[in-house]
Amino acid sequence: MSSRKVVVITGPTATGKTALGAAVAKMVDGEVVSADSMQVYKHMDVGTAKPSEAEKMGVPHHMIDVVAPWEDYSVARYVQEATLHIDDVLRRGKTPVIVGGTGLYIDSLISGREFSTRGDETRRRELGSEYDEHGGEAMLHKLRCIDPDSAAKLHANDKKRIVRALEVFETTGETISKHDAETKTLPPRYSAAKFACTYSRRQELYARIEARVDEMMSRGLADEVRNLLDMGVSPGCTSMQAIGYKEIAQALLGDRDMAAAAEKIKLESRHYAKRQLTWLRRDADVNWISWEEEPDFESALQLVLRIANNPFRLIGGACEKK
Repeated sequence: MSSRKVVVITGPTATGKTALGAAVAKMVDGEVVSADSMQVYKHMDVGTAKPSEAEKMGVPHHMIDVVAPWEDYSVARYVQEATLHIDDVLRRGKTPVIVGGTGLYIDSLISGREFSTRGDETRRRELGSEYDEHGGEAMLHKLRCIDPDSAAKLHANDKKRIVRALEVFETTGETISKHDAETKTLPPRYSAAKFACTYSRRQELYARIEARVDEMMSRGLADEVRNLLDMGVSPGCTSMQAIGYKEIAQALLGDRDMAAAAEKIKLESRHYAKRQLTWLRRDADVNWISWEEEPDFESALQLVLRIANNPFRLIGGACEKK
């Protein structure tokens, strides 16, 4: 592999990317760099499906448990910190294997996208209060008037990014979409062989997601959320907006039915998986690993190794570009 070569193992939730990523890293004498926006938080293990020591297979994992749950974490900070780990892995002659399902983190990391550090914390809080008062639709409309490209990519519930886009424009006079367009003209930071795991049948994927939620509940997700609240983590913190934590926190604070909260988690997880697939399918460089009823890790490993060593050659079969 070239000196700036990385392997990416991604895909929707509950598709086996964690296991495959560790196995790939072990075979190529590599190290895993997590690309999960919630596994960065400490004390949030069950609901984020952090890999156990056994699941890590003796492979070093980076960008897991790096910040407290009350901290506000951003894609810009992730790129800065993950880049340090990747460059260190490369300097030691090993292969970085980026594993996770947060598409924005992965794309920004590979591209070497730069983020505007300018801003105004006071104005950010004011815009946040305005969002809370008037609602997401009103703030998204406000953004649409000045930056329709950014607004088209955001959902009204995405308070953090809507507020950030408005803040950047008001404090710099430049839209985030213009800044992104300028940074996209730069060559990518890394050469990436990308692989996305999924299931050939959507219903199988959904069944896996629901089974995972049931497992999280049995492993004590409610207790984990209760402990976070007892630690003083506000329900409004970024970490507590994660699927699973938000629904359980609402149930605990509102004395609602926990079974209903679990069903809500399943619904939101299915919707999230659908959005992940939509994000990935727009990338023509992704090689798809499509499972049937059970993951075939051995076959997938061989395909990943072949394509990773010759990333411009398309290999058919279980792994194909879509």
